[in-house]
Amino acid sequence: MNNVDHYIKKGFDRRTATYFASGRRSIESVAPGADFTIILLFDNGERRVLDMKPSIKPGTVFAFLADPANFRRVYLDEQRCVSWDIDPNIDSSKVWSNKVDLCPDTCYLDSVPV
Repeated sequence: MNNVDHYIKKGFDRRTATYFASGRRSIESVAPGADFTIILLFDNGERRVLDMKPSIKPGTVFAFLADPANFRRVYLDEQRCVSWDIDPNIDSSKVWSNKVDLCPDTCYLDSVPV
């Protein structure tokens, strides 16, 4: 495992370097929260909240999540990424362009502890 200085030399900021040096996290569960937030449980037992409002803008891949019914369909995919199917009637494992997702690293770094 690399130390913080290794990641800083690669251009990471200190907070991100510390995260990677301490070991990447896996998401155990995800649930929709109030006001376009998601509640995340990580493999270290930590519960965190991620505010999705800044990402849900017209013209972005997340624009369809402005509909609360779409937002509430959040799930973890096979790679433990936070995911939403654009059309719930299409199998995203067969049609890759039907899904938007967030990797566990981004979810951890952009969220705050509960």
